[in-house]
Amino acid sequence: MPPELISILVLVAAFVITTTLSVSMGLLAFAAAFLVGTLVGGMSEDDIFAGFPGDLFVVLVGVTFLFAIARANGTTDWLVRQAVRLVGGRIALIPWVMFGIGAVLTAIGAVSPAAAAIVAPIALNLAAQYRINPLLMGAMVVHGTQAGSFSPISIYGSIVNGVVERSGLPGDPVVLFLGSLVVNAAIAAVVFVVFGGLRLRAADEQLVTVGAGTGDAGAEPAEELRLDRDRVLTLTGLVVLVVTTLGFGLDVGLVAMTISVVLSVLSPEMCKQAPSEVAWPTVLLICGVLTYVGVLREMGTIDYVGNSVAGIGVPLLAALLLCYIGAIVSAFASSVGLMGALIPLAVPFLQTGSIGAIGMITALAIAATVVDVSPFSTNGAIVLANAKGVDRDAFFRQLMLYGAVIVAVVPAALWLVLVLPGLG
Repeated sequence: MPPELISILVLVAAFVITTTLSVSMGLLAFAAAFLVGTLVGGMSEDDIFAGFPGDLFVVLVGVTFLFAIARANGTTDWLVRQAVRLVGGRIALIPWVMFGIGAVLTAIGAVSPAAAAIVAPIALNLAAQYRINPLLMGAMVVHGTQAGSFSPISIYGSIVNGVVERSGLPGDPVVLFLGSLVVNAAIAAVVFVVFGGLRLRAADEQLVTVGAGTGDAGAEPAEELRLDRDRVLTLTGLVVLVVTTLGFGLDVGLVAMTISVVLSVLSPEMCKQAPSEVAWPTVLLICGVLTYVGVLREMGTIDYVGNSVAGIGVPLLAALLLCYIGAIVSAFASSVGLMGALIPLAVPFLQTGSIGAIGMITALAIAATVVDVSPFSTNGAIVLANAKGVDRDAFFRQLMLYGAVIVAVVPAALWLVLVLPGLG
């Protein structure tokens, strides 16, 4: 049996074991990375550790630590109330505001995970206070950050348009941008309806006090939150986080950790409980799975599957399968790296003219990013780590199921709409 196939079967077995026996998926994935990497892939321990997602580890720990401080001193409560005032107390508009903020941030150049790391903690605090389904809010945040991700000045847009140009293929940056925007907005609309967004209108009608601290219908007016020294310091830190990561391209995790250290030094008492609020089980889960994905990449499993599909003699079928591969692999790996690898795989049959290049490239790009709501992707992991007032294991399963539905449905829909008509 080819080693690439063994590595895929082990991943499937790990999912079955963690589902049926409630064994930690993170621990299973680390063990699988070690055993498969050494016994099947002939990899050294250094090769295995090279797949550890150190950057995502820092993002998850740094962001959740910083916002744990913000929760402890009341800064997030203050931000929540300001957000509710911004929409005139209409709770049903809050998920769409979060969607819009994420889209604007990525459209003007923010990397999607950085935008999600900024928006998700506030959005999920709002969800907890106003009884909004956290899956609804998390999905709106992720699809919002993806909606703007392919603007001509964005990171993702620049990558895809650059690969297309270097490959000598026809491209259309406007179609790419608008395609991602429309698809993600359409998915967000479906999510809003399916996961209780329409019922929020009833809550709007019953909300007596805009920004009431408990968010309960008919609650008595809450005491006004004022900006004291600690809240001003924390807000300043959050502004610094936004400016340095979006304006100067610094790593959001490292900046968040640095700001947390500064706040801890200035106000030690308010930061005592922050380490215990970091979502350590989530960090273990995500880092374990992505370390195993690194082993798959090093063993050539991903290239093996991609090349096998690209070699199919029926271009339309190969196009459909490539869209599915993009979606499935991206649910467990970096969307940025995947886009740079998938499009070249499609070049041979795109150059024959049998399939429209613009439609195929747009479909591939969207398929590789729309699944980032998966808890194993960076954006989904950020949502999972910042969820409040939920059973985290149950929420993980909800995100995984929702991601599976997106993987199953969206690539086929993209193929029907963008590839089959021969766009490009």
